[in-house]
Amino acid sequence: QLVESGGGLVQAGGSLRLSCAASGRTFSSYVMGWFRQAPGKKHEFVADISGNSETTYYGNSVKGRFSISRDNAKNTVYLQMDSLKTEATAVYYCAAYRDDIAIATMSYFTSWGQGTQVTVSS
Repeated sequence: QLVESGGGLVQAGGSLRLSCAASGRTFSSYVMGWFRQAPGKKHEFVADISGNSETTYYGNSVKGRFSISRDNAKNTVYLQMDSLKTEATAVYYCAAYRDDIAIATMSYFTSWGQGTQVTVSS
């Protein structure tokens, strides 16, 4: 089970940190990722991270402004979002799949959270 938190309303240029808490005892065996879905649009890959944090991938639209990290002792993955733009407004979903290799492809992800709303105002 994946549970996201940290969403909310922020002004453009501001920051938010999303968290995703996972249940289970094999968290470090999972690649963890973040996706987002804006109104009327398809899911968009944001970032993912390998189990040992050695590999990360970012979507082109967030590179340099978002940062993914994880704490395996806490079974939690984070998404630090800085310099937010209004186009970042979306529901953000945490996702996971069990593998050693991080791949930035939505179809690999087998578990999904319920999502948390992020709204960036101008």
